[in-house]
Amino acid sequence: MTDLPARRLLLVHAHPDDESINNGATMARYAAEGALVTLVTCTRGEEGEVIPPGLAHLAPDREDRLGPHRVGELAAAMRELGVTDHRFLGGPGRYRDSGMMGLPQNDREGAFWSAPVDAAAAHLVEVVREVRPQVLVTYDPDGGYGHPDHIQAHRVAMRAAGLAADPAYAPGLGAPHTIAKIYWNRVPRPVAEEGFAALRAATDVTFPGIADIGDVPGVVDDELITAEIDGAAYADRKAAAMRAHATQIVVRGRFFALSNDLGQPLFDREFYQLAHGEPGAPAGERETDLFAGVTA
Repeated sequence: MTDLPARRLLLVHAHPDDESINNGATMARYAAEGALVTLVTCTRGEEGEVIPPGLAHLAPDREDRLGPHRVGELAAAMRELGVTDHRFLGGPGRYRDSGMMGLPQNDREGAFWSAPVDAAAAHLVEVVREVRPQVLVTYDPDGGYGHPDHIQAHRVAMRAAGLAADPAYAPGLGAPHTIAKIYWNRVPRPVAEEGFAALRAATDVTFPGIADIGDVPGVVDDELITAEIDGAAYADRKAAAMRAHATQIVVRGRFFALSNDLGQPLFDREFYQLAHGEPGAPAGERETDLFAGVTA
C-alpha cells in the first residue's frame, strides 16, 4: 500500500460484530478524519446464535451457512462506519469460530482457538508491515470476557506486533514496522453502571431482561482507563453498524441485546487502556486521541 495517510489505526477482533460493539464510534471518527482504519477479523463467527427466525436455517446445527452471511453483515457495518479496509485473518474462512469456552468446537479442525499462535500471527504481520499502523487496538489477555477466540485474538495481535518489528523475522512479509501504541478495549465500571441505570429507567425501550454488568466485556475500575474517545457525533453510525449485524444484535434506541434478549447500554464514549507505548497525556489525565504523542 503506497501513499499511506498520516495516521493509521489497526483493530484486531475475533468475530464480525465485535468491532461495532466495542469500537464503532472510534472507527467512524477516525475514518471521517481521514485516518486509515484497518480492521482484521479473525473468524467469520460461524458458531454464533441466530436471532431472526427467518434466518435460523443458517445456524451451525442446520445448514452451517452463518459464516458467509456474517461476511456480508460485516461489509454492511463497515459501510456505515466509513471503513474501507477490512480483512479476515489469513482470508475469509481460514480460521473458524471456536464457540464458547469448553465446547467441543474449541478443538475442531480449523478452529481459531486451536491454531498455533505464531502461524496465525504471521498473517497479521503481513498486514502490519503493509499498512504500518501507529496504533493497535485489541482485547486484554482474558479477551474481555473469556471467549477462546477473543483470548486467541489478543495473543495473536500481541505476538504479531512483536514479530512485525523484528527485522530478522520473515523479511519476505515486508519491511519491519514497530507499532507505537497498543490499547486494550475497556469500559469503566462507573460508566457501565450509569448506562444500566439509564436502561432500567427507560420507559420507551424494553427487553425481556437486563444483562448484568459482568456480561459487558472489559469492565474495569476507573483508574485503569487511560484513553476516552468521545464518539457522540458518531453514535448514529455506530448504532447503524450494529444493526447491520442483524443475526447477532437487536438495537433499540441507545440500547441493544444479543441473542440472550438481555438489554445493555450502547456506549457512544469508548474507553481504552494503554498496554504498550508512551502516554500522550499528563499523568492522571486521560488521552482523548489514540494518536496522542505519536510523532510519525
